[in-house]
Amino acid sequence: MSEKSEARAVGRLVRRIDAFASKHGGADAGVEYLGRRGARIVMVGQDGSWGDLVAPTYAVAQEAARGADVTLQDDFAGEMAARVRTGPYEWRRMAGIQIGGRPNT
Repeated sequence: MSEKSEARAVGRLVRRIDAFASKHGGADAGVEYLGRRGARIVMVGQDGSWGDLVAPTYAVAQEAARGADVTLQDDFAGEMAARVRTGPYEWRRMAGIQIGGRPNT
C-alpha cells in the first residue's frame, strides 16, 4: 500500500469514526488484528451503541483510531465491553448462527 493510499484510507476512517462518536455522545475504540485481511476498529458509544470498521492494515487502523476524537483502548474488555447495548437484531442473529436457526436476512 502506497503512502498516498494509506493516508487516504486513514482520512476516510477518521471521518467515519468521528461521525460515529459525534452521533453517540463520544466513543471508545479498540483495534483488533484480523490477519491478512487487516484490522477491525470496534467502537462503543457512550450511549451503548456499537459499530465497527475494517481497515486494510493494523497500522492504518491504529493511526485512524489515534487521529479520531475517541479514546483508544488496549482491548475490547471491561468497561468498554460492559457498555455495549444489544438489541433484538443482534439476539436473533446470534441465535441463528449458534443453534442453526433460519438466516436473519
